[in-house]
Amino acid sequence: MNFINLIDYAGTFAFAISGIRLASAKKFDWFGAYVVGLVTAIGGGTTRDLLLNVTPFWMLQSSYLIVTGLALLSVILFGKYLIRLNNTFFIFDAIGLGLFVVVGIERSLDAGFPFWVAIVMGMITGSVGGITRDMLINELPLIFRKDIYALACVIGGLVFWGCSRMDMSPTFTQLFSALSVIITRVLAVKYHISLPVLKGHDDQ
Repeated sequence: MNFINLIDYAGTFAFAISGIRLASAKKFDWFGAYVVGLVTAIGGGTTRDLLLNVTPFWMLQSSYLIVTGLALLSVILFGKYLIRLNNTFFIFDAIGLGLFVVVGIERSLDAGFPFWVAIVMGMITGSVGGITRDMLINELPLIFRKDIYALACVIGGLVFWGCSRMDMSPTFTQLFSALSVIITRVLAVKYHISLPVLKGHDDQ
């Protein structure tokens, strides 16, 4: 198993936890929580693969379904500790976001697409699962709020590009890119950094 596969599984686990954690807050049953966790984990990658005209990754390996199951088991066994931690959802969501941006970029470059497409696909891989998750639990998706979310994915993509131009090793490039996304999300939330809200005629 290479490093990018480890990142992919870690991102799957983190995003699945974030989805299952929110599902538990909404009083979903175990199967419903598993579905929400799975959609969160594979939604972005599935969209990416369809756009790249390749078979969705989870249809080639059942391991992603198993990783989501392990995430559900973790919440069942340690749920009372996770639920007490108000920042649990945010932490796992930020980690999953950063890791999936890297996976999306790598998959796109491996498919022969230019770097600007890879950055877009990194953003899609990181954000679409969260959008679907929020829609399933009847919440306004994070990407449509003031939060720095999709922009954090773009920043991670630019860091990846910059590291590649400096001929850094693939492992360090992937780590720095993922960390840049996570740090951007953390700093934006901690210091309440957000994009301006687009005002309608009624607000002017």
